[in-house]
Amino acid sequence: MSSADEGAEQIRLGVVLLCHADLVMAARMARIWLDGGARVAIHVDAKTPQAELDAMQQALADCEGVLYSPRHRCDWGRFSLVQATQDAAEMLLAAHPDLTHVYLASGACLPLRDISELTAWLARDPQRDHIESVSAHDVGWTVGGLNEERFSLYFPFDWRRQRKLFDRFVDLQRRLRIRRRMPRGLSPHLGAQWWCLTAATLRAILDDPRRAEFDRFFRSVWIPDESYFQTLVRRHSVRIESRSLTLAKFDHKGRPYQLYDDHIRMLEDSRCFVARKVWPGSSRLLTHFPRPASDQARTLPPDPVRIERLINRTVRRRIYGRPGLLMQSRFPRKDAENGKTSAPYAVFQGLTDLYPDFESWLARHVSGDVHGHLFGPEEVEFAGRVRVGPGAISSSAIVRDHDPQGFLTALIRISPKMQVFQFGPRDNQALNWFMATDPNAHIFVVTGAWMLPLLHSGMPFDDVRRVAATLQRSELHQLDILNSIWVKARVHVWDMTDFLARPQALLDNAFWQIDPDAELVRDLPPMRDMAGLDQLLRRLRNAGLRPLLTGDLSGLAPVPDGAAPQSERNGPR
Repeated sequence: MSSADEGAEQIRLGVVLLCHADLVMAARMARIWLDGGARVAIHVDAKTPQAELDAMQQALADCEGVLYSPRHRCDWGRFSLVQATQDAAEMLLAAHPDLTHVYLASGACLPLRDISELTAWLARDPQRDHIESVSAHDVGWTVGGLNEERFSLYFPFDWRRQRKLFDRFVDLQRRLRIRRRMPRGLSPHLGAQWWCLTAATLRAILDDPRRAEFDRFFRSVWIPDESYFQTLVRRHSVRIESRSLTLAKFDHKGRPYQLYDDHIRMLEDSRCFVARKVWPGSSRLLTHFPRPASDQARTLPPDPVRIERLINRTVRRRIYGRPGLLMQSRFPRKDAENGKTSAPYAVFQGLTDLYPDFESWLARHVSGDVHGHLFGPEEVEFAGRVRVGPGAISSSAIVRDHDPQGFLTALIRISPKMQVFQFGPRDNQALNWFMATDPNAHIFVVTGAWMLPLLHSGMPFDDVRRVAATLQRSELHQLDILNSIWVKARVHVWDMTDFLARPQALLDNAFWQIDPDAELVRDLPPMRDMAGLDQLLRRLRNAGLRPLLTGDLSGLAPVPDGAAPQSERNGPR
């Protein structure tokens, strides 16, 4: 016989089982513990009908050593739960003085591994107490409740049945600055209700000469079943492993997760000894566990990290929703959603004014869906100019403008590739603030480039002046937004003069930001003819309109079509 087996035989385990509902399943759990060699003391809530208790006792009539402790009416968050645990533990220790450890569980706690593996684990360090015990001063342990105030205030009212009185009395005590003092020698600690203590530590807690003082104090503590043993164990324990051997996870409102049949694989991977809380209808789960003992599994420690990570991810999904989507459980609130969009996207402004073929040229240089002006005044310019875009999104400007934000977020969410589109002061400006404050947005702006299409429009000068004034006013307003302290997008703004001085290097850097695998820019698409732009700008100034966004074009040398200044070619990123 191995030393581990000898140590396991020296461990004599007792179990306190707290039951309040579904006593049929609780009897099944009790039988698992009993068949594994444990001694069991059962407490049944006084609110449970006597007929159900009689049926439970009948189901366990063939099992020796089952104890039934005095019944208490147990309410959530009240000291009655601690008292029920105390009475059952005292009865168990008195009836079986040879016990070395006592495990606290509920009627909905399912052993996942053979009881012999649990006793073998306890035998590795027989003096260690396994109980979550976290200082209330140092760590915010609670979920959606009070932390240190649960010890410093009085709680005579039931939180569930007398919620208004509970809240008003807490507010009154805060205004009166009431501060209860912890009993001398105690430091408040919190933790999960379910623990496994050595019999020596449990006896020391129950037989403490000051127990009456401690019980009197904790009768007015909020949720004392999460703090009574967790605090007193620090007074009496030799060694503490501040972690429960029971896998019990809670949602963001502090309610325990229920375990179903589809959790079998995750529970197996966790290697935990006990799991709570099992749905009574999980027939496959209840049949599958506990797993038979094996020599290899006997030495494996619990590893709940993976399932805890999955549950934490589920909690975040439930609280914040999926990125770029509105929560179905509540009315949408500005800046309260989980991001504005679900994936990065890029916006190029002014480049199609400089390079008429920029859209098709861009599609050859970046890996993404390259669209035209998605917010153009006439229609939505999807890539390929299709009438129906990804996800059956209409190209109708009327439909789009009914909900521009919904249009953009839906397009980004439905498309597997990065969305890249053109923008300008002629387009619908409703999303300027939305895009500027979206961390997923990459915005590249060449200001004043809209002047080139006007130069070649052939319109009368009075119409050119009127349109130029409108477009300049629109772009200036947009630039005010892009220069705001609230901007979270990655924004790059160049006036037309600065951009034309080194277009290849700037585009190369822009492509690298949205697509790190993009190739170096080695050529440029044909540019619009700039001849006559200086004269147009001068006429506009003389007509009372001051051009503010093109920069100083007087010293800019013309750039040949499809080329860039020699100093910029093949330059580093």
